[in-house]
Amino acid sequence: MTKFNRRQSLFILGGGLAASALAAPAIAQNRSIKVGALRFTSHSASFIALERGYFADAGLNVELEFFQAAQPMAVAIASGDVDYAVTAISGGLISLADKGAIKVIGGALKEEAGIDGQQILASDAAFQAGLTDPAMLDGKTFAVTQSGSSFHYMGSQIAMAEGIDLTFKPLQKVGAIIGAMRSGQVDAWSIVPHIAKPLAGSGAVHIIGTIQEYIPNYQITTAFTSANNASDERSQTEDFLTAFSKGIDDYNSTMIDMAGGDAGVDEMVDLIHKYVYTDRPRDKAAPSIINGTMRLSPKAALDVSSVQNQLSWFQSEGLVDESITLDTLVDSSYVEQIGA
Repeated sequence: MTKFNRRQSLFILGGGLAASALAAPAIAQNRSIKVGALRFTSHSASFIALERGYFADAGLNVELEFFQAAQPMAVAIASGDVDYAVTAISGGLISLADKGAIKVIGGALKEEAGIDGQQILASDAAFQAGLTDPAMLDGKTFAVTQSGSSFHYMGSQIAMAEGIDLTFKPLQKVGAIIGAMRSGQVDAWSIVPHIAKPLAGSGAVHIIGTIQEYIPNYQITTAFTSANNASDERSQTEDFLTAFSKGIDDYNSTMIDMAGGDAGVDEMVDLIHKYVYTDRPRDKAAPSIINGTMRLSPKAALDVSSVQNQLSWFQSEGLVDESITLDTLVDSSYVEQIGA
């Protein structure tokens, strides 16, 4: 399997081709690995697996490495700087999979009917000027991190459903998007509820719709790794997914099914707060963490029908090669494949 350094991985994202030496095998026991994450509640399974010793029980010494967008995480996996990660499917990730560097191995965050999911937001300036519904987005600016990001995908699905045109504005980081929304430099955006609801509560933005209306059963994030880990480090990869799935089970049981009651939620909020909204006091962070509750895919099952829809859109936009198949992107041997 091919492993890419950071420069080569970035080159691929720009359309180039690169290859390098084979990756070294992992240490068989007490393996030290890096897991990529964003400081979102949707990444709580990794936090839980680390804090509650599930990774350690699986023989994995895990260090979390935090990112601010999906595509840099894909580069880090391809270059070997990170071993496993959870994030949305992006054009960069697909292109790296096409070069034999990356494989999706499981599912994480997913839209589910009856649970508040990703919200569509209008800036206060745009809202006051009449933008009160996604159908009114024609000719407006829509914030994305990068072209080919999940934000780009979501905005395009809204535009196609409503028969309108959007101008996409890449701002690289979520923090920069929030600033642009507050100042009215962009008109609209879509984001997970733990960010959307507090922003709306402050009056800086307004919720005008939900992604669920446009992309039901959307597999928002996936677990992925290098193609080398997927094919040659099977035991390590299975151990990662086992521990990660235990974190998913704890999160869903506590935050959605309320199995531990309010006390269980309080304990889970304490754990998550170590990683999310760390700049806020616990009492200020707790409502946002709770508002961000969305179901994570049980046992890391992957909705491949949703993944295929995403792949087809990236291809239709000319963002990835038309010859790429689902098998190029996904290693289906690890978890249940929904919609296969």
